[in-house]
Amino acid sequence: MSEDEARARIQKLLVTGDNRLKQGVDPAKVRETYEEALVVAREAGLEETVGPLVELRLADLERLARGSPPPFPPAA
Repeated sequence: MSEDEARARIQKLLVTGDNRLKQGVDPAKVRETYEEALVVAREAGLEETVGPLVELRLADLERLARGSPPPFPPAA
């Protein structure tokens, strides 16, 4: 897979995970999608740039699972 293909795949996985989260899909399935994006990033050598984005999403997912509010109020 080329770097451009990997970037497109990662973007698609992140958007899919975000959409699943918004739609109330099982958090385990959302986590699976984010983790798949991280695997693709590692394999393409993009973990340094993509990893932090995925880690933020995973941390938010954990916080939501515990019932904690988001760190910042949503923009209006």
